[in-house]
Amino acid sequence: MDAEVKKKSVMPRLFGYARNHKYLMIASWILAGISALLALAPFYYIWCIIKEVIEVRPNFSQATHITTYGWHAVGMAALSLLIYMAGLMCSHLAAFRVQVNMRTAMMEHIMKLPMGYIESEGSGKIRKIVSDSTAATETFIAHSLPDKVVSYVTPIGIIGFLLYFDWRIGLICMIPALLAFLCMGKMMGKEMQVAMKEYQNALDEMTSEAVEYVRGVPVVKTFGQSVFSFKRFKESIDKYEEWVINYTVNMQLPMVGFVTLCNAIFAALVICGFVFTKSGVQTEFLFNILFYIIITPILTVTLMKVAYAGESQMIVMDALYRMDSILEVKPLSESMNPKQPADSSITLEKVKFAYSDSKKNAVDSINLTINPGEHVALVGPSGGGKTTLASLVARFWDVNSGSIKIGGVDVKDIASKDLMKNVSYVFQDSKLLKMSILDNVKLGNPNATTEQVMQALKDAQCMDIIEKFPEGVNTVIGTEGVYVSGGEAQRISIARAFLKNAPILILDEATAFADPDNEAKVQQAFANLSKDKTVIMIAHRLSTVVDADKICVLSGGKIIESGKHQDLVKADGVYNHMWTEYNKSVNWKVGKGA
Repeated sequence: MDAEVKKKSVMPRLFGYARNHKYLMIASWILAGISALLALAPFYYIWCIIKEVIEVRPNFSQATHITTYGWHAVGMAALSLLIYMAGLMCSHLAAFRVQVNMRTAMMEHIMKLPMGYIESEGSGKIRKIVSDSTAATETFIAHSLPDKVVSYVTPIGIIGFLLYFDWRIGLICMIPALLAFLCMGKMMGKEMQVAMKEYQNALDEMTSEAVEYVRGVPVVKTFGQSVFSFKRFKESIDKYEEWVINYTVNMQLPMVGFVTLCNAIFAALVICGFVFTKSGVQTEFLFNILFYIIITPILTVTLMKVAYAGESQMIVMDALYRMDSILEVKPLSESMNPKQPADSSITLEKVKFAYSDSKKNAVDSINLTINPGEHVALVGPSGGGKTTLASLVARFWDVNSGSIKIGGVDVKDIASKDLMKNVSYVFQDSKLLKMSILDNVKLGNPNATTEQVMQALKDAQCMDIIEKFPEGVNTVIGTEGVYVSGGEAQRISIARAFLKNAPILILDEATAFADPDNEAKVQQAFANLSKDKTVIMIAHRLSTVVDADKICVLSGGKIIESGKHQDLVKADGVYNHMWTEYNKSVNWKVGKGA
């Protein structure tokens, strides 16, 4: 089923997520429809009161049914409200179940997706889709659908009244209503569905860029830059402004026509008054026109509700489309006969890989052998393929061609949980969850004892972090002003890797966000962690790789040089040039005359 078909089948898909609770959805519609019809009854009884008062004037004491009509009106209004509330209770129960099932289905699917996809899309974007899309469907089922039934049933009841009292007046009153529907169709067609998608895209882009801008405010203040230095944020605002203006201009005429025609029903009544009273005013006609004056404002309000109901359905269509953008991503395949690696060696044979949005290979024909316990550093210019290569070893993505083997077994033939047991990956931007330091570290090994966690923290050079908090290892990160620096977060992440104790360790620019004080401790933690392990280290600071068993220089997705540090600096190659430039940057100082 393609995306277009899915967007057209909103209700079947919602029924699928509702499961047995779909009957509550149907019950809510039936109750809402009954409530809508009962809500019209009080207007009839109000008309009966007015009719009786006019008939007995000036002997108003003969109007003996006013109280009865009044209580009938109150009773019908109360009954309508109670039935409507019962319908809302059913719709809310169904909506909550749909939201739970949607989120469960999405999170179960996300847990199976490649880590590379999560990293490339960004956890914030995925979280927003899961949260906002399910929230939109919850609002739609709980409120919009019952209101939509009311907005459709009410006109049917009103039309019945209009034709019952005087079909001539009824038909004339229906003319502006039908024209209003035509205007609404102009606003709610396929073009509007496309526009809704564009609107959500523009809004998401502006929100994302706003977050990045706020994060960069310290840099703006430090260097005295203006808001225009954040070009993407400014462009996203301009794009959103352009879309809103264009949309408003395009909708101006149909919206004005819709609102005008909705309120033109009174004009139709005036025309009826002139046309049908030329030969004199008949009492029956006077009573009929009074009823239409009472009931037609409800038709106007209902038409407006129909328009908003159509808009809410398009929002849900877009929400389901965004959910599909995640659900249609295929998880990595699992071997039917998984194997265990024999050791921690890594072998890459003719490995090629390209991202889906790129025509150029990020990694191109890589051959590399890493022996158990060997430390290999990946260096080179940005965009050379270092992080991609390391991600492929951890199977964040599957290679397009070639093979990657750990312990002689293709990573595709190793069960995901076993592969994760064999590989620890320390990212350059470490993530700590809003939980205690103890629980953050135990993510590496949930069965570890407190003593094992404390040893891991000690090995990762984290004791100074623990000692500065009154609650020590039980301190909850992110609450009541408890935060840690980038370097401190990195060391806690390293403690997590210590506790996991995987035989293969991948370090991706792990000192990138560490200040000078933290960097020394991070390097010492890495030295402790790397003992007796196979290590792949990605680094820009070449001083951290001089002791590596092998240094591979990547550029354009290929390994263009490899060897030990001493051999590479002697050769007149890329690494020699990088080492020279690195030493210049380290030894550079601001002169007195500067």
